[in-house]
Amino acid sequence: MARTETGGSGNIKLSLKLLWGGGERPSRGPKPGLTLDRIVAAAVGIADAEGLEAVSMRRLSTALDVGTMSLYRYVPGKAELLDLMLERVQREALEDEQEDLTAEPGWRGAVASLARGYLDHYRRHPWLLRVNQARTVMGPSSLRSLEAALIRLQGMGLSDPELISLIISVQSFAGGIARTEIDADEAAKETGLSHEEFWEEQRPYLERAMESGQFPMMAALAEDTFSEDFDHFAFGLRRFLDGLEVLVAERTPQRGEG
Repeated sequence: MARTETGGSGNIKLSLKLLWGGGERPSRGPKPGLTLDRIVAAAVGIADAEGLEAVSMRRLSTALDVGTMSLYRYVPGKAELLDLMLERVQREALEDEQEDLTAEPGWRGAVASLARGYLDHYRRHPWLLRVNQARTVMGPSSLRSLEAALIRLQGMGLSDPELISLIISVQSFAGGIARTEIDADEAAKETGLSHEEFWEEQRPYLERAMESGQFPMMAALAEDTFSEDFDHFAFGLRRFLDGLEVLVAERTPQRGEG
């Protein structure tokens, strides 16, 4: 899945003004009912259904039944629109997290909740994995999300850089799992071959390779090694938490888990 867009690549000053409450309405000629929020919501809907590459000002104008030029009165271009889209889906994720009543107590529950939230976020908006977010333009929802994560993780006894590293690591782990799932689904759609059909084509060659004696470790693997029923996310998350527990115990021996 190749990246197609880069966050923060437009006019940063204009993006910040829109994110923090400027330019919600144009000074003249607005179409009744057309708002910046409606435009961004439509863009997210198109990206969710058709991919980020399908989002354009022309495509948006068709979806909203307005003239293309009228959109430019609200948002200067696609680069700035992308910044607004990232902020909107972050706001949705934050709202979902606040409504989540299944979160476990303590730092383990906080980290697990973060990981599940990131995974759900990517599954709901696969196009996010196409965006280079190394330099995201920070809006209020982005800051609130980071603030909420830091509040939940503060009892771990980690330094500030370590807390940020932990959040990055959890997000990267969830993103890697999501990318594997989404890439597999996209491959099936693009080739017209199901996963079963794809591997069935290779089966005779792989069986001969396993019987050749050149790959003894692979040949000895159990039949269910590559079963789709195995939950790689749950396994990896448990190991991640267990590793963190050693560090937390070192930092807070008198309290153990917060």
